[in-house]
Amino acid sequence: MIIISTDEIKEVKKEIVFTKNTILNSKKYAKRRDLLSVLLKDNQTYTTSQIEKLMADFMKKGKVK
Repeated sequence: MIIISTDEIKEVKKEIVFTKNTILNSKKYAKRRDLLSVLLKDNQTYTTSQIEKLMADFMKKGKVK
């Protein structure tokens, strides 16, 4: 039987973080490179869920009237 502590479970749930440069050079976000270059800050790291939220928020608020 394998016993896993709650600390180990919490550690597994942590998301991987990426720098702005890594995100801008990724294939996943190639079509949104221009948008992300403006939204992301240089000296900060982001998870994929944070990136998706930033883009979604911008698309809701960023519409031209």
